[in-house]
Amino acid sequence: MEVGVAPRTITHWTTNGRLVRVHAGVYAVGHAQHSPHALAAAAVLACGDHAVLSHDSAAALWGIRAWPRTPEVTCALEKRRPGIRTHRTQTLVTKDVRRHHGIRVTSPSRTILDIQGRLTDPQLARAVNELRLAKHLRTTELERLVAASPRVKALVDPNEEPTRSPPEDLFIAFCRKYGLPKPKLNAMLFGHRVDALFEAEKLIVEIDGWDTHKDRDSFEDDRNRDATAIEHGYGTFRLTVPRLTLRAEDEAGRLHRTLARRRREIGAS
Repeated sequence: MEVGVAPRTITHWTTNGRLVRVHAGVYAVGHAQHSPHALAAAAVLACGDHAVLSHDSAAALWGIRAWPRTPEVTCALEKRRPGIRTHRTQTLVTKDVRRHHGIRVTSPSRTILDIQGRLTDPQLARAVNELRLAKHLRTTELERLVAASPRVKALVDPNEEPTRSPPEDLFIAFCRKYGLPKPKLNAMLFGHRVDALFEAEKLIVEIDGWDTHKDRDSFEDDRNRDATAIEHGYGTFRLTVPRLTLRAEDEAGRLHRTLARRRREIGAS
């Protein structure tokens, strides 16, 4: 009777197809809704007023994971509903809850804390940076997340611009592992955005992939940018993902030597 409809009326409407039962107490009007957003909203409604979409379902709503087959919902009391994976918590506070696309959902930072155990380090770094790029995870909330998660703290620097791709995440981890200086990511230089820049050494690092550099225009553009960089006294060091993963130690040594030579050249000029 919460919306003023008697139980016998609801029974009649479900019989004649005006309402389609989704969960106990939750109905679709006219026809079943099968979109992920509709299923997520229905799952939250089925678990009560204070329930929130959470874990992988929340991550999907925020755009950083694929939708799971079974919706995940968190609530303060034990709720068991067929077709819903429920989690019980006593630690959900106001700042942990948002409304996104009309659905009550865990905040981006709380979502990361809930799913980090399911993610590898590269996946975790990418998820955090995708939330930052989408402006869902702003400075204050990011700082709370870093303080609450040692893994995130080790992978993401709140003072640096977010990375824009898995290869950039890989390069940052590569620099950290092999003791290379911290580069500036996605720097604008001579009207172009470069993947990484060692400013003191005037060395650009571009992480090339065949999928984005396989046509003639991309090939020509790369060479034009390299020539512009040389004209202004900058060198370009090109890497590929296979070289970063399969020949990491060799490439780290080569990059260390290149940076040392650049420092000597700049100091002598």
